[in-house]
Amino acid sequence: MRKRISTTLAVLGVAGASILATTGTAQAHGYASSPTSRQAYCADGTVSGCGAIQHEPQSVEGPKGFPAAGPKDGLLCAGGNEGFAELDDPRNGEWPTTKLTAGAEHTFTWTNTAMHSTTDYQYYVTKDGWDPSSKLTRADLEAKPFLTVPMNGERPQPEESHTGTLPDKSGRHLIFAVWNVDDTGNAFYSCADVEF
Repeated sequence: MRKRISTTLAVLGVAGASILATTGTAQAHGYASSPTSRQAYCADGTVSGCGAIQHEPQSVEGPKGFPAAGPKDGLLCAGGNEGFAELDDPRNGEWPTTKLTAGAEHTFTWTNTAMHSTTDYQYYVTKDGWDPSSKLTRADLEAKPFLTVPMNGERPQPEESHTGTLPDKSGRHLIFAVWNVDDTGNAFYSCADVEF
């Protein structure tokens, strides 16, 4: 009897491990907290009418490969996840902004609720003349990130910080941040409305 129970438990353990090993979703979650992202504003109650994202700001996960792949235009801030469509609503350009000094150093911070092997973090900014009352598209962003932080497969900290030089911009802009997970097909996305 003991031998049968041990064999059954061993088979269940192997099956469970196989299921866990083959799931394709990342076990990492996080969002940009400095400058303050749209999902952070929703989570802390600064902005209302945010839907589900107010309870899970760390869950803006979508396909990686931006800008060649990844979320579709108009769905960038929600990572392509229609359940978080409130993040893509431009709200007539009335999202709160974080004041930044162009050309100065800034420490970008992510709040992570779970860590995962990471390729890199990338930070893009909108082009001059961007219309904050329209949904974000690739054409609205500068072609290359102004800051890329390679992680080489390392896991981020619960509060991950990256210091870099802000672009030489003025007025209202949006910083689009991408956390590229190393060993899944996903990335985490975050939009922060700023004013230089």
